[in-house]
Amino acid sequence: MRSSRKVRLALATLTAAGLMVIAACGGSNPTDTTTTAAATPAATTAAGSSAGTASGDAATGSMDASGADLTVLFGSSGQAETDALTAAAASWSSSSGSKVTVTPAQSLEQQLAQGFSSNTAPDIFYVGANQVANYAKAGNLLKYGDSLPNAADFYPALKSSFTYDGSLYCAPKDMSTLALFINTDMWTAAGLTDADIPKNWDQLATVSAKLTSATVAGLAVSPERDRMDAFLVQNGAYLVAPDGTTITANDPKNVEALTYVKKLMTDGSLKTPAQLNSGWAGEAFGKGAAAMTVEGNWLLGAMTKDYPTVKYTVAELPAGPTGTKGTLVFTNCWGISATTKYPDQAKAFVEFLTGTKQQMTFSQAFGVIPSISSAQADYLKAFPANQPFVDGVQYARGVVNLPGVTDVLGDYNSQLEGLATGDPQAILDSVQANLTTAVGG
Repeated sequence: MRSSRKVRLALATLTAAGLMVIAACGGSNPTDTTTTAAATPAATTAAGSSAGTASGDAATGSMDASGADLTVLFGSSGQAETDALTAAAASWSSSSGSKVTVTPAQSLEQQLAQGFSSNTAPDIFYVGANQVANYAKAGNLLKYGDSLPNAADFYPALKSSFTYDGSLYCAPKDMSTLALFINTDMWTAAGLTDADIPKNWDQLATVSAKLTSATVAGLAVSPERDRMDAFLVQNGAYLVAPDGTTITANDPKNVEALTYVKKLMTDGSLKTPAQLNSGWAGEAFGKGAAAMTVEGNWLLGAMTKDYPTVKYTVAELPAGPTGTKGTLVFTNCWGISATTKYPDQAKAFVEFLTGTKQQMTFSQAFGVIPSISSAQADYLKAFPANQPFVDGVQYARGVVNLPGVTDVLGDYNSQLEGLATGDPQAILDSVQANLTTAVGG
C-alpha cells in the first residue's frame, strides 16, 4: 500500500508547491468556486501584437484570434489559479493580437446574472454543470462546443455535463472525481493489508466496521448528493437516466443504495463531518477522526498543506452488488456569452486553454485534471498517484444539469442530512415528484 509520503514525493518532483486545493469544480468541493472567489486581486490585462498559426495549444487554433478585447470572469480557488489563468491569457495575447482582461469573481453567479440582465456580460466565464441548462435555455450562452476542433477529445461524461437540447454548449475546462482515501497507519493497526482494500459494498462495510472505534469512524462521508449519489451510480441507477432527461430518482436501485448507506450510519461505522466535529469529511480524515473518506482529488492538496504527516493511500470507490463501478465527476466549462462582440476570438482562446499543453500547465499550477483524453498519458506520467481519479471518469456520472432543478436538489441535500433516521423510499419519492414538476414547469 502506498503511503502519503510516497505520494507526495512523486508529486513534488513536478511542482515545488505540491497540489493545491482543486479549483472550480461545479460545487463539488469545500471551496466551491462557482459562487465565491478565494482571492480577488484587481483584474489583469494582457495584450499582444502577432498572430499564431498552429492548432490545439497554439494561440489562434483554426479561428481568427486577432483584434479582440476579451473579458474573462471566473471563480478562483486561490492565488495559484488566478496567477495561472492570468499567465495563460498573457501568453495567448502575446501571439494573437488580442487583449484579455482576467477578473476573479466575488460572487460568480450573481455577477453573471447582473451582466446578462444589463447586456454587460463578460465574453468568457466559468459555468458549472448545474447552471449550463439554465443559461442555455435563457439564451445567455453561445452554442459553440461542437464546433471546436478538439470537441471529440473531451471525456464523454464531461461532454454530457454541458450538453443541452442535444448540443455541446461549452468546453469542459478540467475535472474532478471521487475516490476512497484510506489512512494507512490506521489500516495497518487494524490488521488490514492491500488485499483488504474494498472492491465491493460488502467489503466496504466489513473494513469500515473493523476500523471504527470509540474515537474514530471507519468512514466519513458528507451527507450531500455530491457524495452519496456515487452509491446510486454504483448500484446501476441515478437521479436521471443515461439520456439525461428521464427522471429516475425513486428507482428501486436508488432506494437500495441509500438503504445501504443508512445501515452504515445506524451501525455507527459511517459518520458525517458534523458528528466528528469537522467542517467537511476531508478535515475529519486529515485530523484522524475518520480512517477512510469519500472525497475528490482536491483533498490531495489539503492533505499536503494541512496534514503533511498523515500517511494515506487512494483507491477507486467500491463497486455495487452487481459489480457496477460508479463515481461522480465535477467540472466547469468555458462559457461564452451569446452577446459577445468577438465570438471567433473567444472560441480561439478557449481552444488554446483546452489544449494539452495549457491544461498540463494548469495541472502543475493548481492541481486540476485535464478534461481531454489525449492528455491522460502525460498527466499520469506526471501524477501517477492520481490514477484512481482518472480511471473514475470512464464510469462517472455528472451533476444533474436539467433547467430549473436547483431548488429541488437543494431540498434533496437537506433530506440527506437526516438519512440516518429517515426513510430512503420517502426521500427519493419526493425527489422524483419535485424533479418531475420542476422539469415539467
